[in-house]
This record gives sequence, structure tokens and C-alpha cells, in this order.
Amino acid sequence: MQKPAVNIMVKAARAAGNIILRHVSRLDGLNIVEKGRQDYASEVDALAEKEIIRELRRAFPDHAFLGEESGALGQSRNTFVIDPLDGTSNFLHGIPHYAVSIGLLEGNEPMHAVIYDPQRNEIFTASRGSGAFLNDRRIRVTARTELEGAMLITGFAPRERKRLAPQLEAVRNMLDEAEDIRRTGSAALDLAYVACGRADAYFEAGVKPWDIAAGMLLVREAGGRCLDFRGGSDSLRSGHIVAGNLRMTDLVQKRIVDSGYAAAFDTRVADRTA
Repeated sequence: MQKPAVNIMVKAARAAGNIILRHVSRLDGLNIVEKGRQDYASEVDALAEKEIIRELRRAFPDHAFLGEESGALGQSRNTFVIDPLDGTSNFLHGIPHYAVSIGLLEGNEPMHAVIYDPQRNEIFTASRGSGAFLNDRRIRVTARTELEGAMLITGFAPRERKRLAPQLEAVRNMLDEAEDIRRTGSAALDLAYVACGRADAYFEAGVKPWDIAAGMLLVREAGGRCLDFRGGSDSLRSGHIVAGNLRMTDLVQKRIVDSGYAAAFDTRVADRTA
């Protein structure tokens, strides 16, 4: 049985998903804002986030919010971390792969998670210590123990293009053995797909807390783990993440280090390339 908080988060995510779907046929008329180089948001992002906050605030008036569009709202030990439309670029190009992502943090620890894919009507949910689910069916990460034959996922965040060369070297290194690497355009769904076994591992840099807060808990509750590129556990702060089962995260993280990609985030290197 889902926790009461998750039920409310699901309701909020579905409400946002309805807003997104209503605008799918109106893409040419949307107001689009370029937040940064090759980083876009539309009025749909703002409308969906407003609806999520409205629904959640009704049930949790004392909780704080951290939204991709609204920023930080309020102060509390309990914070809803919201990406109202993860995969905005896909949405704006008519590619049907995007999601609503809502995580509830207690301090810095994800406690509840909901990721909703409105196109496929798939709801991924998790609560700390209670497992992870896809449409009420329990899910697990894959049992793969080698890179040979693995299906991996990554992303190429616009804000990380200055580190593209070491990232491509890491990709080349992994493709020596892996079956393939996908780039889907939604970090939330990438993590959800690792959690339900559709991919063996995921790695990416340039992610924000709203991209990964919910997905990290999904992976953990599905029997996996999440690391940063140096093997630490604070991806919410570092902005880079490796997710998969225990063995796959070790293998992928080692390739990231061996290729020089991890070193690109060391302070001195980052300062020289900024």
C-alpha cells in the first residue's frame, strides 16, 4: 500500500501531466524561454509546476519547495523537489518522452518519490524502506554483473559541453564492451528505467536536484545504488551521478575514472576549463 504522501504526490503529478498533454497539439503557439545556452523552458513547465505546488501545498502547508521553475520556496526540513516537465526539449520537438518528477526530501535524504510518464500512463513510485513500483507492480534493477552486453544510458547536458571530450572518451571506453548507450533526454525517466530493469546503468553530469531526487530513491528502493563520479553518495550536491545495481555502478564508475572524465570535475581542472 502506498504511503499517504505518495498518494498526494501521484495526484499532483497526474494533474501536471494533464496540463502537459493538453498542450501537446499546441506546440507551435507556446511561449518559450531560453534559460541558458541550449536550455529551454516553456509556459507549460511553469503551468505544470504551479499546479503541482498548489496540490501539494493544500496537504502540506508547512513543507518547503524546490522547483526547477520557481526556485526555493519556504524553509522546512521537509522539501518537495519538483521537475514539472523533465525532458522539455523532447516535448518541444514533439518527441513523446518526458515526465513529471516529484521527490520529497527530509533534510538531504529522499523519502518519497513519484515519476509520471503521461504519454505511457506509467507511474513510478517509491518510499524509503518500502520498495519501488511501476503502476503498483514491484520493480527491481537488473542482475547484470559485466559490461559485456550491457544497455547503458547517458546524457549530454548543455551546461557540461566544456567537458565533452572526456565524456566522449568515457563513452568510447564503455562501448568497447557494452551492447549500446542510449541518450533519451529525460534524467528522471533514465533513472526510472534503471530501477525497472529497462537499462543496466545510467551516468550523467550537469544534473540538478530536481532532475534526480525522485529517481535516486527509485533506484535504491529497486535494489540498486547511486554514486557520484568519484564513488561518493552526494550526487544531489555534486551534479554527477552513476546509477545501477551494485556491480554495474562499480564498473561504470571505474571507466569514468579511467577515461579521465571524473578528473574533469576536480576543482583545479574545472577552474581551468570554466
